Amino acid sequence: MQLSESIIDNLEPEVNLQYPSRENLKLPEKVLQFGTGALLRGLPDYFFDKANRKNIFNGRVVMVKSTNQGSIQDLIAQNNLYTLCVRGIEDDKEIKENYLNSATSRILIAKNQWQEVLDCASNEDLKIVVSNTTEVGIQLMDDNIHDAPPKSFPGKLLAFLYARYEAFSGDESKGLVIIPTELIIDNGDKLKEILVLLAQQNELEEEFIQWLKNCNHFCNSLVDRIVPGAPDEKEKKALKKELGYCDQYMIKAEPYRLWAIEAKEKKVRDILSFAEVDKGVILADDISKYRTLKIRLLNGTHTFSCALAYLSGLDTVREAMMDEDMGDFIQDLMDEIINTISGEDISRREARIFANEVADRFRNPFNIHKWLSISVQYTSKVKMRNVPLIVNYSKKFRAVPKAMAKGLAAYILFMCSEKQPDGTFVGTREKENYPIKDDLSGKLYDLWKQDPNDPVEAILSDVSLWGTDLTKINGLVNSVRKHVFQCLKAHH
Repeated sequence: MQLSESIIDNLEPEVNLQYPSRENLKLPEKVLQFGTGALLRGLPDYFFDKANRKNIFNGRVVMVKSTNQGSIQDLIAQNNLYTLCVRGIEDDKEIKENYLNSATSRILIAKNQWQEVLDCASNEDLKIVVSNTTEVGIQLMDDNIHDAPPKSFPGKLLAFLYARYEAFSGDESKGLVIIPTELIIDNGDKLKEILVLLAQQNELEEEFIQWLKNCNHFCNSLVDRIVPGAPDEKEKKALKKELGYCDQYMIKAEPYRLWAIEAKEKKVRDILSFAEVDKGVILADDISKYRTLKIRLLNGTHTFSCALAYLSGLDTVREAMMDEDMGDFIQDLMDEIINTISGEDISRREARIFANEVADRFRNPFNIHKWLSISVQYTSKVKMRNVPLIVNYSKKFRAVPKAMAKGLAAYILFMCSEKQPDGTFVGTREKENYPIKDDLSGKLYDLWKQDPNDPVEAILSDVSLWGTDLTKINGLVNSVRKHVFQCLKAHH
């Protein structure tokens, strides 16, 4: 049985599946969504669907497919229904839940159906715009908004907003709540700035520009959920048998979910009523602390642990969590990070709760998260995520953070490489080569070559790598050097 609207009445009630009522399929279109990818379907659209089933938000999504990559014909054939399979660990319990998502009313392909996209601008029910066009999408380009369609995402959005302005003759109450989810800091502010510049480039009237700036609400937001995409063929087969239907557009997601949205005005919070139904949606005046928690405790722990775990013979994050020594290291590391970031803005309790959620995510048996994938562009990740933690810890406690220093030493060892004839670099673990995919691997190669017996000081003092001279942190060189020598001795 192929998934479609027609089978909803025939679904078995005892099956492990939360599914919509017929009324959910008739709800008005309240959201215009630029993007059809797994993250949007597994996070914002999950919240919209959950709220609809609880009779709270009562609105559906018009998806706009902006790129030519990938086909969504299977999804359209299923009346835009798809199954979200949530698998993982939450509060130390294994989660296996399935949701039949009915949040999407239709999908429009910008290249072929641009006029239909613009026609949505006259919809009285429309309240929200959501986007996920990758970080590259929020950029100012030389774009003509009268093209069908404009080239860039900001161009498309500006054309849509201009169409709405004209459809309602500049009615101030018809502005929209616009929430980009691209992973750049202050994404809402950045998008608004680009739209204003693009409107000026396109010589749009000043009255529209004032309406754009003052009647629409651009919200900075932060999203966090691992949505790996489709289950493998074995899982699909088992789910088909369990659920009683075939779904060509099924996706997986971890239980953890976060959509933090800066929503300062009551009017905006009222529009975002779906936030009531799930703890994963956070409406706040300022979301910077959630970004700090994510970058430092989630990403920072990943990056500090990556090399040590991999060089210890552990290939995945879950393997590291199950290993006693590595598990202890990760716990010590998180304690140091919590001590570093807790203070006025972030309480120890908030940081500890987040750390426990991170540990659940790392232990997820359904996500195969490989350390080598995490090591891509390793040096820039260390600079962005880890160096500020080391600097701040040393200032706060006038001491060297032991676990962080050990993680930094392991990074230095991981980046010890040999140059290949094709110009790439490989490291060696237990006599087997591994690829180093890092734009700065050549720089680290040169620094190792300067002094193969003791490269620590040369690497830590390189301001071009870290933005600061790390050798000025009292005791850091000796601490890192000790770990490097211990590891080198153990492997020789």
